[in-house]
This record gives sequence, C-alpha cells and structure tokens, in this order.
Amino acid sequence: MFQLGSVFVPVTNLEKSKRWYEEHLDVQEIDSWEGGAGFFFPQGSVQFGLIEVSHPQPTEFEINKSEKNSYFNFVVNDIKAAFKRLNDAGVETTDIQEFGGMKHFDFFDPDQNVFSVVDEDLNSPFHKENVRKEQETLRNKE
Repeated sequence: MFQLGSVFVPVTNLEKSKRWYEEHLDVQEIDSWEGGAGFFFPQGSVQFGLIEVSHPQPTEFEINKSEKNSYFNFVVNDIKAAFKRLNDAGVETTDIQEFGGMKHFDFFDPDQNVFSVVDEDLNSPFHKENVRKEQETLRNKE
C-alpha cells in the first residue's frame, strides 16, 4: 500500500542547486514551482525535490555526540566509478569505507548538505535483488 514517493532537500539557491544536481547526479527535472523543483532519476521510482530555504538546514541526524547519519542515501552499482566521477568533478567527498556488507562514502552539495553513497554486497540482505525477492514473496502471500 505505502511506498516512498519523494525525498526533499533544503537548498539556499534553487537555480544553482538544480544545475549542480543535474550535472552530478543525472537527475532530470519534471517540473518546478515557486521555491522548488522536482526531479526523477534515470533508474528507480523515487522522485527527488529541491526546496529553497533561507538558511542551510541539516540533512542528517545525530546518533551520538561523535556520529551522525544521513536521512537517506544514494545507491550505486559501482562505488569506485561513482567516487571517481564526483572527485573528478571537484565534489567534496569522504573516503570509501566498508561496513557491514556494504561500501560507502559521503559527499557534500553546494550547501554542505551531506549524503551517503552506498554499494551493497550481493550477499547483504539490503541488496536490491534480495529485497526484491522478499517483496515478491510477500506479494505471493497476499
């Protein structure tokens, strides 16, 4: 019944951010409105929105005093290629790290919003193919 439809990111300069996200994440604009714009990715069904705000706002939450987590992440099939692409374009990133069946790194947009890029190992229960199998099993029970 429910599924994730859209994710929204606060930005302080909508036009600059639109160009940045189109260039670096390949999003395609669907439509815009006063103070915002909606996009789709070449793959997947979740839409992506940018909302202009007066001052930077966090895109992550605090787990404890020394650790934060992004509200959402971007999934890729080739973490090294994604990392190289962003770095070659001058985007600020952290190093690639391995953690619990996945590889990941963070990157920063022009507002210093931080986002994670994730590449799940094939054996991870969170890999999209394993999740798809679980979804199929659930649908077959209905």
